[in-house]
Amino acid sequence: MIQSMTGYGKALVAYKGKKINVEIKSLNSKTLDISTRIAPLYREKEMELRKMIAEQLVRGKIDFSLWVEKDVTVDATPINGALVENYYHQIMDISAKTGIPVPNDWFYTLLRMPEVMTKSEVEILEDEEWAVACSAVQEALGNLKAFRRQEGEALQKKFCEKLDNIERLLHSIDPYEKSRVEKIRARILEGLKSVSDADYDKNRLEQELIYYIEKLDISEEKQRLANHLKYFRSTMEDEEAQGKKLGFIAQEMGREINTTGSKSNLAEMQNIVVMMKDELEQIKEQVLNAL
Repeated sequence: MIQSMTGYGKALVAYKGKKINVEIKSLNSKTLDISTRIAPLYREKEMELRKMIAEQLVRGKIDFSLWVEKDVTVDATPINGALVENYYHQIMDISAKTGIPVPNDWFYTLLRMPEVMTKSEVEILEDEEWAVACSAVQEALGNLKAFRRQEGEALQKKFCEKLDNIERLLHSIDPYEKSRVEKIRARILEGLKSVSDADYDKNRLEQELIYYIEKLDISEEKQRLANHLKYFRSTMEDEEAQGKKLGFIAQEMGREINTTGSKSNLAEMQNIVVMMKDELEQIKEQVLNAL
């Protein structure tokens, strides 16, 4: 089944007063292009995260974000009580020795002293927290892939509709094909009659007519186009990513349709060719979104 390259996945997990958020967006691209925004604590794991994404998403322009929301009661900066007390006694001693009055607002003064409200610990990523973060990444990837499959189903339905239209138009050429040969023959003979003094070998003329009409024959183009339509349908059912392959098949379909138009020499057939081109162009536009 076809998957779309467009997708969105999000996941949220809790760990010791933290909320670990993961968000992944995907758009169409010829290759895998990953851009990341990662919380500082997890930046050391960026290569592992990129590997996880590449293994599952294969292709597309990927925008990956991982950030952490912390509980304010857990994350509040602690006050260094021992240091506050030390500053208090120092100020009282200086005031007694110098006669400088003590502050009216002790807390305002003491809390502004150096290191009183500075975190000294270095946050380290624990294996347990990393495992929880990985589960969030996997969940977000799973949600994105489910989104891609859902979009792919709509894309495949659209392709089938366009393929059916091209197939119907291809069959509608048949009634004109036989009459076209007779019209070409009649037009050439009528042209010869208008040249009164023309002298020609009727056998040679017949040979040339056969050669000319064979050059205008489109049976091979019709057969190849029918084969391409069938191949496009079967390729859509493959499990692997087939977007590029579908693009190549669409190009080959275009070649056959163009050749059919150049050989038709009949207004009705050329109108049908134009309609087939319109249907194919819509396939080419949408196949850019296929994974």
